[in-house]
Amino acid sequence: MHIMLNAPRLAVAVASALCLTACSDEVVSTAPPLQMMSLASSSPAFDRVAFPSTSLSSSFACTVSGGDAVNPLSLASGLGQTIIVSEPQVADAIDMNTQNENGPQAGRYLYRASEGSISEVSVTDLQNLGPNSTKRFAFRADWESLDPVVWTPWGTLLTAEEANVASKPDPDFPGAVGGLVYELIPTKADPSVLERIVARPAIGAKAHEGMRFDKQGNLYSISERNPGYIYRFTPDRKGDLSSGQLYVLKITAPTGDRTGEAEWIPLDRNAVKIDASAAADAVGATGYNRPEDVEIATSSGDFDDPNTLFVAVTGQSGPADNRIIAIDLDGGPGKHEGDKKLSSTAFVYDYVRIGLNTTSEFEMPDNVALDPSGNLFITEDPGGSFGGGKRKGDDIWVARRSSLRERAAPRGG
Repeated sequence: MHIMLNAPRLAVAVASALCLTACSDEVVSTAPPLQMMSLASSSPAFDRVAFPSTSLSSSFACTVSGGDAVNPLSLASGLGQTIIVSEPQVADAIDMNTQNENGPQAGRYLYRASEGSISEVSVTDLQNLGPNSTKRFAFRADWESLDPVVWTPWGTLLTAEEANVASKPDPDFPGAVGGLVYELIPTKADPSVLERIVARPAIGAKAHEGMRFDKQGNLYSISERNPGYIYRFTPDRKGDLSSGQLYVLKITAPTGDRTGEAEWIPLDRNAVKIDASAAADAVGATGYNRPEDVEIATSSGDFDDPNTLFVAVTGQSGPADNRIIAIDLDGGPGKHEGDKKLSSTAFVYDYVRIGLNTTSEFEMPDNVALDPSGNLFITEDPGGSFGGGKRKGDDIWVARRSSLRERAAPRGG
């Protein structure tokens, strides 16, 4: 369903239930009952306004050392879990994953990047699960710390290196200081078979993590450092990542802690191929403490406002971010409809933050994902292990979008 740009935005509320949790490589032996969540919708808009919530008073407690290889997550009653792949079927330290989101076999294959001692992309056939359902999809000896993986609108796969200073330079681009983005092109007959790998340095050399496309084919990404930045890459030709303009976000009319009206500042095209973070430093871009994953509605369904970008910011101190920010991409003059050019401005606001609509139990949000209904799932990654004294779980939170009925008849908070 198409929603006009001036239609009322949906109100949302954060879910207070910590439905799933893991203790790094340990698990909880028993799960407390699922707690109900507040759906108060006093917020008048989907964008630019934080929303009320009722949060749990404490995290799930880690009580088991070593973990459970069969049931690694602690779940609420009525939920189940199945492991479809694990080490050593794939290389160590797997990170993000995605599916083939379009094409004749859409959704059949699950891809993941590994950022450990061996950097590879592996793939699992979800229709034929078994001992041979997972295999290596792509590998290069000069890859390091692969973190993001995202399916493109034209049926290829992107992965990238999370490296501020690359220790294994690409032999074709030895001058690149940071990590690079690579486009993995599968065969037309079988998306689980790789045809070729192509480097895409125009997107920027930096410590890459989250990456997402909007409907116009622009690619949003971050640099995971402190200060780290939020970027938009606009290809010169839609669907061709070999050349284009990289922009960085800069707050121009602040309304709070690095929130408010912002602009997308163009960066020097040659400089970003060497060090996109240094190029952003040079133009005074707005920095955040370790931005990580990004998410946009076009990746999981065309609902309400597909032009809000969510960014998980992990850093806890120096400065204290530890929050989810949202960016209204239609932030000013030049708003677009259809395939028209995006606005050159944006509006940044806090979406989930301690003291605003959640408690101190919300720790180091890392990955975010929208479901088809517009609920934002947020996973924590505070690190640590049971042997090192870790007793809090790595929880999964959900910022639940209000129903259409609530939108029609909003209640007081």
